[in-house]
Amino acid sequence: MASPYSDPICSQTAASSGGGYLSGYLLPPLAVVGIGVLLTFFALGSTLSPTPAGSTGQRADIQTSATLSSVFTPEVQYWAGRIQVWAAAAGLDPNLVATVMQIESCGDPRALSRAGAMGLFQVMPYHFTASDDPYAPDTNALRGLDYLSRSLETAQGDQRLALAGYNGGIGVIGMSESDWSAETQRYAYWGSGIYAEASSGASESPRLQEWLTASGVYLCRQAAKRLGINP
Repeated sequence: MASPYSDPICSQTAASSGGGYLSGYLLPPLAVVGIGVLLTFFALGSTLSPTPAGSTGQRADIQTSATLSSVFTPEVQYWAGRIQVWAAAAGLDPNLVATVMQIESCGDPRALSRAGAMGLFQVMPYHFTASDDPYAPDTNALRGLDYLSRSLETAQGDQRLALAGYNGGIGVIGMSESDWSAETQRYAYWGSGIYAEASSGASESPRLQEWLTASGVYLCRQAAKRLGINP
């Protein structure tokens, strides 16, 4: 569904609690160059084995969590090495990246919402170029995490607001929360709780279990089937 504040990149997946949005915009020349460099990096990386789950894959100048929290479901843990690489490239905490993946697709690279949002980070079709494969994990991560980074910057580092911006469009960050859609309010509730528990070093996440009970379990079952993970 289109947002009155920005063009949607992610939309509600059938079994998920919500989806995100990315603003439609024309990239300035320097941004195009930067994305080209990242795409080249991902293309080269895709010829190698995925980064082991225990490896950080971080640049030294990015201050993020050293490892991915164990609270995330097995379907998201499946992508642990790649999450580290994607997070480092985007300058994000891998636990924040994993939180978004958890809610959006539960790690299903072929997830497709009723609104047409695709892949791990539920990106809408018009945010891809003609040469992109929307379901390619590296490409999907590039498009989704670029917006998450901009949302976090707009929110001045407030992860809860950044998550709301990812779902409802960056424009909601400056709004009263009472004016957020019910979906965005739920998304911020689930995401902020999961992220807080993941980043605190907790061994389990009650908020994640609450999300699974509410609806997430169905999304994760589909992801597990897709990834060949036995229950």
